[in-house]
Amino acid sequence: MVANGLRTSKGPASPPYAHGPYEWNQICVMNKPSVDSYKRYTLEENFHRVPAASATIDQVWTTEAARNANIDFETLGTDFASGTIAFDEGGVKLTTHSTSADQMIVLPHLDSGQSAWKEILWGTENQVIWEAVIRTGSSVADVTIWAGLKLTNTSVVITDADAAYFRFDGVVANWEATTSIADADVESDTGIVVAADTNYYFRIEIDKDRKAHFFINNKEV
Repeated sequence: MVANGLRTSKGPASPPYAHGPYEWNQICVMNKPSVDSYKRYTLEENFHRVPAASATIDQVWTTEAARNANIDFETLGTDFASGTIAFDEGGVKLTTHSTSADQMIVLPHLDSGQSAWKEILWGTENQVIWEAVIRTGSSVADVTIWAGLKLTNTSVVITDADAAYFRFDGVVANWEATTSIADADVESDTGIVVAADTNYYFRIEIDKDRKAHFFINNKEV
């Protein structure tokens, strides 16, 4: 939304406009996504606690590591235990270990009944909206990044029968919008370059026709 108006040195101008000078004022207000609507069920996670391994979360509550852990999200992946996850500016920072193909994956805690993030059925008939903000590391060479809605915890595109997520693997320089519908996989180049040390605001909106729309930094790609 763009709001325009005339202003004086004392504030907004009112008619009659006969006592200038005036200056033109323009205010840009970015449309907020519909997840803020009271008509929708929403979950929001700002990582006030750091995700941890499921075994850490499941320890007795008297254990400090369990008390400090995020109960809604856990970490998985190849050699993830040797990597690190810690608080960082505006969120948490994921760092893999040094071996090729090591992974750090954050996902809803998988224990039954533990978290609405896992237990709620996010069917496409519900016009799901998924959002996340990520920041790339100091280098995007030799790295695979994916974020979004998937059935499994692998970056291999052909694995999931149904999925909608953002992906980058270095084969192309840009983010890809990746979808799988009944095992039919499509990887669409968004034209948005993946740069180091850069914030990206991702959003996936599924419309009433169950079609996924991908946005990066509020631009549909």
